[in-house]
Amino acid sequence: MALALRQARTSLEAGGVPVGAVLAAGGAVLAAGHNERVQHGDPVAHGEISALRNAGRRASYADTTLYTTLSPCQMCTGAILLFQIPRVVVGEARTFAGDLDFLGSRGVEIVLLDDPGCIAAMEEFQARYPQVWSEDIGGR
Repeated sequence: MALALRQARTSLEAGGVPVGAVLAAGGAVLAAGHNERVQHGDPVAHGEISALRNAGRRASYADTTLYTTLSPCQMCTGAILLFQIPRVVVGEARTFAGDLDFLGSRGVEIVLLDDPGCIAAMEEFQARYPQVWSEDIGGR
């Protein structure tokens, strides 16, 4: 999660949404990424999607774990289910709850850390850039 949080902070420093993600397998990091919606003007460049894109093609995700600093949105949840990623470690779900119960009901193992660093990054972003948060997923 420390690497995912560093990714989130990288996005925040660039004025972007501080969501970082890491895809790992067998203790090895396959790829990392962060939300780049603001930086690239790309509405689907969420942190989890960025990490998956950076990992490149894989025949199977059966042995992977996705680490994400924030509870996944519906789009990222769909990607997790599409690629059948069996385990997701979530930094926090206080600032955005996502739908972890839905992922769990589909057989995905969820580990919720309630990490203070992940919470602090998102709270800082929400305070500094409320309009950007609202345009992303916070304005619902």
